[in-house]
Amino acid sequence: MTNKRIRIGMEDSDGAKYDIKLEGNVTREKVLKIFEMMDLMNIEEEQSETTNMDSMGSKIWHIIDKFFPMGKFTSTNILEKYEDEFNEPIKLSIISTYLSRFSAKGRVNRTRTGREWIYQTIKIGQKHELFSKK
Repeated sequence: MTNKRIRIGMEDSDGAKYDIKLEGNVTREKVLKIFEMMDLMNIEEEQSETTNMDSMGSKIWHIIDKFFPMGKFTSTNILEKYEDEFNEPIKLSIISTYLSRFSAKGRVNRTRTGREWIYQTIKIGQKHELFSKK
């Protein structure tokens, strides 16, 4: 049996970087513990964002979390909900930029369908599925 290696890199909203490396007897349970720890970090971040709604990114994440916690959505869906929720206009390009950043940080999945991107939030169960398929 060969030694397995898993490396997970993360960055929080303050710019702090986390590098987690598992080597050797890597089991499903050990990886799930790491995912749980990552989820706890996201919960703390989400809670601070919900109370601190002064940034554009936190407002957009609030819309995603409130209206699309499990389903798929587009930047246009976010635009409509954002303008309804906050009663202020926003450019579609701003929403697309933030969704791209959320995708790069691993907070949402992004797939191309025709000319548009389809997004879906990444939940702990989806992370488990990704691991078990590999």
